[in-house]
Amino acid sequence: MKVAIIGAGNMGGAIARGMAKGKQVNTEEIWVANPSQGKLDALKGEFPALHVTHSNREAAEGAELVILAVKPWLIEQVCKEIDWRAEGQIVGSVAAGISIERLSEYTGGKAIFRIVPNTAISLGQSMTLMACRGASEEQQQLMLDIFEEMGVSMMIPEEKIAATTAMTSCGIAYALKYIQAAMQAGIEMGVYPKDGMKMVAQSLKGAAELILQNDTHPAVEIDKVCTPGGITIRGVNTLEEEGFTSALIKAIKASCPQKS
Repeated sequence: MKVAIIGAGNMGGAIARGMAKGKQVNTEEIWVANPSQGKLDALKGEFPALHVTHSNREAAEGAELVILAVKPWLIEQVCKEIDWRAEGQIVGSVAAGISIERLSEYTGGKAIFRIVPNTAISLGQSMTLMACRGASEEQQQLMLDIFEEMGVSMMIPEEKIAATTAMTSCGIAYALKYIQAAMQAGIEMGVYPKDGMKMVAQSLKGAAELILQNDTHPAVEIDKVCTPGGITIRGVNTLEEEGFTSALIKAIKASCPQKS
């Protein structure tokens, strides 16, 4: 299947690289369009079989899947440049805040997917959320399979996009903020920053794997660490006294706009 990725910026480039490394789409069937040459040259250098062009129309012509990876204010303009008459065409958009309704107006009512990755997609470790309209079960599974090669993918109702974006796309910053804070504590206690960063990052990665691989609950895993009268429970109770849970809940809710 021919896939067109419109935009080779951070997100478009990461999707192109992840797709080229995966097995769902043949590299020679991936087309990437971008106005500047440098990013196209970088992609072509890594994946010679991939096609690059400055023309959005050329990239999308005959494509079974078109992924719009441009800034939200460019979506309407870019959509006008593309011929959307192909039957059975799938349209995916990573543009924040552009609803399926608007995308449908711009593209003529195709199978539409809103795609919300996070920055870890560059390492193949994204939590990618998707909402769709007009897509068959086969098309939905295809999109899940494509993005599963770049991390974990999940289909959700569009009305949950804003809330889940705050938890995942914005939420990665909160996880990094925890790492930064733990590093600062380590520095105060005499641990070198670089060493502390590696220790804490691996601990956070391990905590995530406990949840993902064991399908358990955070409270269950916390209980395993909190020995009665031990040092961990003192720290956990201090976090609660200082408002850790409340602050995190407020931060995520603050990142959730009233309208998606």
